[in-house]
Amino acid sequence: MKSILPISHKLVLELAERAGIPSPGKASIREIVYLVNLVEKESGVSFIRMEMGVPGLKPPKIATEAEIDALRQGKASIYPPIEGVALLKSETSRFLKLYLDIQVDPAGCIPTCGSMQGSCAAFLTVNRTDRNKEGTLFIDPGFPVHKQQCRVLGHDFFSFDIYDYRGKKLRDKLESYFKTGKISSLLYSNPNNPSWICLNEEELSIIGDMADQYDVVVIEDLAYFGMDFRKDISQPGIPPFQPTIARYTDNYILLVSTSKVFSYAGQRIAMMAVSDKLFHRKYPDLLRYYTSDVLGHTIIYGALYALSAGASHTAQIGVASVLKAANEGLFNPFTEIRQYGERAMMMKKLFTRYGFSIVYDMDLDVPIADGFYFTISYPGFNGAQLLEELLYYGISAITLDITGSTRTEGLRACVSQVGPDSFPLLEERLQLFQKDHT
Repeated sequence: MKSILPISHKLVLELAERAGIPSPGKASIREIVYLVNLVEKESGVSFIRMEMGVPGLKPPKIATEAEIDALRQGKASIYPPIEGVALLKSETSRFLKLYLDIQVDPAGCIPTCGSMQGSCAAFLTVNRTDRNKEGTLFIDPGFPVHKQQCRVLGHDFFSFDIYDYRGKKLRDKLESYFKTGKISSLLYSNPNNPSWICLNEEELSIIGDMADQYDVVVIEDLAYFGMDFRKDISQPGIPPFQPTIARYTDNYILLVSTSKVFSYAGQRIAMMAVSDKLFHRKYPDLLRYYTSDVLGHTIIYGALYALSAGASHTAQIGVASVLKAANEGLFNPFTEIRQYGERAMMMKKLFTRYGFSIVYDMDLDVPIADGFYFTISYPGFNGAQLLEELLYYGISAITLDITGSTRTEGLRACVSQVGPDSFPLLEERLQLFQKDHT
């Protein structure tokens, strides 16, 4: 690849213009995916793809075989129950008990078309529970499409970068927003996308206290369930458990994705878990938009019914089977996904060897864990400039500023599509990049 790198600046910018992208350095995740596909086709250069969190592992055979069997039985022709297939609901409830040590009634375990639909349904209901409140507070950096959902829905939102407000500092920062009376919901991911910091028990306790004091619903995005590999949560019913806000407040909705932990992203299936108390709670202001003032009923028969009338019937059956196997100790998904942590460790070594720095490098007082994402910067470049420049060397990522980060010099790198067989090529390109930019 040395002979055709760097890729022609003119070619990349012409393709960006053709794709309707004014500046590659400011493009969204999906826009970068589209642009890189075009550049690969026109240039003949196969990219090191780090822009999108696509699972890089095969889905569990248990799930695919169960779904294939369901298809053969003709389930594809039958509408699923909008509240979810009974087996999936009960196995999700068991999974939450065995891997998070919390109790959620199966009624509150609701399948959604990916966690993205779960967050959208949560906004559609929670942000309408009180006419005097305005919207969502995002603990950033975070997944940029959550804010896009709020924009599409016409909801206000607020955000702050948590990196300088860890530990006890988090209380005052949250209160500065909550005391305005405008916040109806709070959303964050744990582990965090993109920084990979992990909120600890003290911080979750603070969030729970503040949520109770100001009556805010916490939407906890568990897209990277069990992927803080510093802790082994793989034994069902045995500590340690996945950290969760659910141990500190009843004002919670959990979004449990199957995309990463079960490599089931293509089937667009996830679980929303609403606390028992919240599920049955009445909010009279919901009647402005829905026929019921009960939150759980409204999420299912108001929001989710309007969005999709249920999640894929056969995908629900597939996930139910893999959850059942995990609950019974017959399948350990966490063994397989540890590969992501190993890839991150090696990739960070390569980037730092050739002059890059890790932007979010510490998790409180310890080095950041190795996981699905890490963050990088290079001297003399802001994030947009660095992203555009790396494209010429056949490397793609996204900028941190679109995630709400205040570290505008950085990029987010995803490890999932960069297997060990790609490391020599990555090193070759980083070496060339450093040579051209020293």
